Amino acid sequence: MRNAEQIINDLLVDSFNKITAIEKDALKKGPLNDLTINELHAIEAIGTEAKTMTEIAKKLNVTVGTLTTMINHLVKKEYVQRTSTEEDRRIVKIILTKKGRFAYRLHDRFHHVMIKNMLQAIDESQYEVLIQALSALDRFVKETYDNI
Repeated sequence: MRNAEQIINDLLVDSFNKITAIEKDALKKGPLNDLTINELHAIEAIGTEAKTMTEIAKKLNVTVGTLTTMINHLVKKEYVQRTSTEEDRRIVKIILTKKGRFAYRLHDRFHHVMIKNMLQAIDESQYEVLIQALSALDRFVKETYDNI
């Protein structure tokens, strides 16, 4: 029998690849067929509150320059808009439009259903162990590869 490390690795890699394929397929066939997967993830990073380009770029782990190109496309596609703050007109924030909020909700629902399904497979008493394991993975990735 394979060891736990190999099983976990296979599950993580397979799940990541399948989730990415599902998201790409849903974009291609669904109402958001003009979005790329990266643009959808930018919409997710913006979320429900206005954010600066720096905040979004950090969340996506991309440069502000790379993000600028993506945001320009999202503005043209009417998913986001740029706004200035009243306090300082030089500060530009990015917010989702009605169309962007719709895309955000659809993507959020996909993730919600996926997590709900996963949690139904384990006893509620095991949630904390799962959270600890995923937190350890998240910490390792951030600490080891945060400069990428």
